[in-house]
Amino acid sequence: MQRNDSRESAREIVVPGDLLADRSMKAGPGTYVENGNIYASLLGIKSIRSNTIGVVPLSGQYVPIRGDMVIGKIVDMGASNWLVDIKAPHPSPLHVNEVPWRVEFGETGRFMTVGDLVLLKVVGVDELGRVQISMKEHGLRKLAGGVVFDVAPAKVPRVIGRSGSMIQIMKNLTGCRIHVGQNGRIWIDGDLDNILRAVEAIKLIEKEAHSRGLTEKIKSLLDHSPSKGE
Repeated sequence: MQRNDSRESAREIVVPGDLLADRSMKAGPGTYVENGNIYASLLGIKSIRSNTIGVVPLSGQYVPIRGDMVIGKIVDMGASNWLVDIKAPHPSPLHVNEVPWRVEFGETGRFMTVGDLVLLKVVGVDELGRVQISMKEHGLRKLAGGVVFDVAPAKVPRVIGRSGSMIQIMKNLTGCRIHVGQNGRIWIDGDLDNILRAVEAIKLIEKEAHSRGLTEKIKSLLDHSPSKGE
């Protein structure tokens, strides 16, 4: 039986037309409202964040939800903003007012440039799907060094684990710094051997996301890795 134990709730697979909630909650992406009730509009995983319920598609592009932590890539710059790919249907603008630095008009390139990776928060999604992102919360920053790769957004809850348990195991057993974005983009930093061990573990999680005993498989994989302790 699944439980809700924090902001990120346990998730379950739903199909179009499934009843998700009544009017006491807010309708998020992947849903529609009819007669005061909220229903799934696509096949995916039910997601409850704060008081918003949505559906994350099992395949395809990431659907942003307010409150998501994501890893973005700078794809363009303007005089007062950067354009960021967060794996959503369209790139999202990051305004100079939403970064932790004082950026003068026309000087965006001094702080971040095309190709840079950034840890961001989705702070708003309007009815047209336009996404507002920010770097102003504590811990949000430009990510230097390391490697980045993508997994299916629907597999992210399994990579993170209940209350962050799976990702903590990987951090402890590899010594790597790891950030997992809700958009399925993962950043790992450490020595090369341990980065490769962490990538191998995450690929196994993605492949066997719905299998039993996955936590023990990951522990066994990392405990018996040839590079462990070298």
